[in-house]
Amino acid sequence: MNKELVEKIKNNPDYIALVSKRSSFAIKLTISMLIVYFTFILTIAFEPALLSVPLSSHTVTTIGIPIGMAVIVFAFILTGIYTKRANGEFDDLSNKIKQSIKEN
Repeated sequence: MNKELVEKIKNNPDYIALVSKRSSFAIKLTISMLIVYFTFILTIAFEPALLSVPLSSHTVTTIGIPIGMAVIVFAFILTGIYTKRANGEFDDLSNKIKQSIKEN
């Protein structure tokens, strides 16, 4: 790729919007996941008794198991949210950038 084309893409307002929106959205999702994950890990480290409560009096499964599974499911949900937006809004902006570069 030649330098002129790279500069043309970097200066494209749609490219600037794409980078800004995508980065902002990724940071928000990352912070959400880190909060959930570290809350779980810090609870295990400093208050393990909270997660060692049995689900019922007739089972050995503790409340920590479904909460741990919920952390994993939360990660999958965030991945789905990002993928849906990436395949919609972000792809539309990328295609718009490609089209404007081809026209010039």
